[in-house]
Amino acid sequence: MAGLMQKLDMRQGQSLVMTPQLQQAIKLLQLSNIELAEFVEGELERNPLLERDESESSTESLRQEGEGEPRELELSAPSADANDSIDADSDVIHGDDSKSDLSGVDSTSSTGDALGAGNWSPTGSGGGASGEDYDAIANSSRELSLSEHLHAQLATATADPVEKLIGAHLIDLADDDGYMRADLDEIAEQLGVERARIESVLELTQGFDPVGVMARDLTECLALQLKDKNRLDPAMATLLDNLERLAKHDYAALKSLCGVDNEDLDEMIAEIRDLTPKPGLAFSSDTTRAVEPDVFIRQSPDGSWQVELNSDTLPRVLVNNRYFNEITAVARSDADKTFITECSQNASWLVKSLDQRARTILKVASEIVRQQDMFLAHGVAYLRPLNLKTVAEAIGMHESTVSRVTSNKYVATPRGMFEMKYFFTSAIPSAGGGDAHSAEAVRFRIKTMINQETAEDVLSDDKLVEHLRDEGIEIARRTVAKYREALNIPSSVQRRRILKRAG
Repeated sequence: MAGLMQKLDMRQGQSLVMTPQLQQAIKLLQLSNIELAEFVEGELERNPLLERDESESSTESLRQEGEGEPRELELSAPSADANDSIDADSDVIHGDDSKSDLSGVDSTSSTGDALGAGNWSPTGSGGGASGEDYDAIANSSRELSLSEHLHAQLATATADPVEKLIGAHLIDLADDDGYMRADLDEIAEQLGVERARIESVLELTQGFDPVGVMARDLTECLALQLKDKNRLDPAMATLLDNLERLAKHDYAALKSLCGVDNEDLDEMIAEIRDLTPKPGLAFSSDTTRAVEPDVFIRQSPDGSWQVELNSDTLPRVLVNNRYFNEITAVARSDADKTFITECSQNASWLVKSLDQRARTILKVASEIVRQQDMFLAHGVAYLRPLNLKTVAEAIGMHESTVSRVTSNKYVATPRGMFEMKYFFTSAIPSAGGGDAHSAEAVRFRIKTMINQETAEDVLSDDKLVEHLRDEGIEIARRTVAKYREALNIPSSVQRRRILKRAG
């Protein structure tokens, strides 16, 4: 039997390691402007070489009109390393074993680590690939807000993209108390849909946790909670309709109106007092995050679209090189020199990261506007099919970068404010080989045709398929049936009976 042998075998390999600066760049890309401002405030306190840029020229020039190229920022352009690292594919990004704090660049890191995200380290010089999800880490450091809690429920409550977009808009209009007090007619006009569609989605969101959320007033809020407890009987409904009499302690009138005696009224009042008049306060107002637009989309007089960043919430910082030169001249110890150098490098990298973040968001937003201009002009029925890959290919970036940009970023449009990710929809092929149709636009067309039915002319699923094909939409009968059922629309036989009874 041959003996075991030991030998030293040298192999050369290379893997990507996430430096603290790359962690920072990726985190900055996925933060909203409000969150970014909080982050930069912390950096201004930590780094003596950073100072606030009070000039307005740096962001006023960051604007794109129509489909033209954005004008150049007055800030210096980021290096190729900065560009590449912010646009790193999630499949090739790995974290080092130290798992540095993502709240900022570690001031105690070595000078080599502070050189920037372009300073990729080979295996053996600082850690291997751990496959850590840095997007998850970046988002796990803060508590869930009411808005985020409702959005998470909306994601699983419906598969209809139109309902998701309407629901997201309604949720964003909710206040800290959990009420949705906006006018439904105005929302319907903004989105280009019928009020009944808005009411349907509002009813859907009113079934979310916490119970009573998304109510339009106190009466509706309490009614939702009583309904959840199966206690909303006619007497209780009457009591809710007369809360002003309850506030005045007009018990005699309440007993007469509700048709109950003293004991029953006392029990009903006790039940109401056990309810929660402000369900949204279960989420502290300290953690409820304001929704501010990151991007403005406005229509020009010539019909083109202007896309610009919200400069009011966009933090601007500069590196104070004069102060750097002054303290460098008086630094004596190696520790002082190292600290000053790291502060300078970290400050420069932050400025470049902010610059590249702004350019990336503007580029993605401009492509979304180019793809969804019909929605902006005519409403939700005209949303085009769009996915991350299409936008990524159009602007020459990775899908993971587009995903980070579109998450937690809001755009203010003439039709309201929406999160960027809600503009991405599935596609239905065109019968004539032309442009595809978005699934939500097809659903909207099906609903519109059914709403126009009469008792003498009720459309079967086969007839709906024919009409859609006449309009250039290639769709299978089973898909029409699936969409109809998702819209809670009865079959043609049931609709015919309903219309005959109504007639």
